[in-house]
Amino acid sequence: MAEIVIFLAIKKIRFALAKGAADQASVQFAKYGTQLLELQSTMGRVASELRVIHDVLCQMDIRNRNNQVYEGWLEEIQKVAHVMEDMVDEYLYLVGQEHDIGCCFFLKKGVKKPRSLLSFNRLALKVKETEKHLTHLSEIKNRWVTLINNGDTNSSNYIVKRSQDLANISRSLDEEDLVGVDENRRKLEQWLAGDDLECSVIALLGMGGLGKTALAANVYKKERDKFQCHAWVSISQTYSREHVLRIIIKEVFKDNATILSSTVAMDIVCLEETLTKFLEQ
Repeated sequence: MAEIVIFLAIKKIRFALAKGAADQASVQFAKYGTQLLELQSTMGRVASELRVIHDVLCQMDIRNRNNQVYEGWLEEIQKVAHVMEDMVDEYLYLVGQEHDIGCCFFLKKGVKKPRSLLSFNRLALKVKETEKHLTHLSEIKNRWVTLINNGDTNSSNYIVKRSQDLANISRSLDEEDLVGVDENRRKLEQWLAGDDLECSVIALLGMGGLGKTALAANVYKKERDKFQCHAWVSISQTYSREHVLRIIIKEVFKDNATILSSTVAMDIVCLEETLTKFLEQ
């Protein structure tokens, strides 16, 4: 979920720095052009830092989620992302403040302008401090989290098990447990009901935590009986072809104990031949 939190913060900063908001800010704080540019530059650097962190998180091995040091560091990053979102909200409010005054502009100008400037200066300092905090967190990761990651890396069994556990949890979810997936679910069901599925791959793409596996599992449970054979297989970041073949065979031969017992001693070539012969039918 950390990836989503960071992504939303990046998106909000980019909106604040987009042309429309930037032009309005230039009008609102025309006399303080240097300070405004410095604030916007700082926000841009924070967005860039968060973007790199987001990309790194998307690429990091799942085993990093199993150590306390990494989790603590990630929690601090999420706090920074939340704080940055709040400051961007305040910035957008200040930028649009005079614009919302309307017909009372000249009556309230003397009151609103100093308050806006005071808030602007305070906001600029807070954003600057947030940038320093983010840089400090990056340095902490290089000093401490890296040491943990460079330690015992023989955790492939954990990675495989964790991936399978997540997939199995998704399979256990009922239809009423899923929210906001109706359109994508209908689309998947339509594709599966098409006539061009003799050899087809359907890919679900998106950030971690969006519910892709849960959606796929839900559609799989509803549509699997329409096919002559079906198998649910979870493939982690580290896997072996033999292991995957055994899972597929276990799924498609689950009602045939004789064949399942005979595959126990098979090597990968025999497993491939067994599965091939079954699929040819």
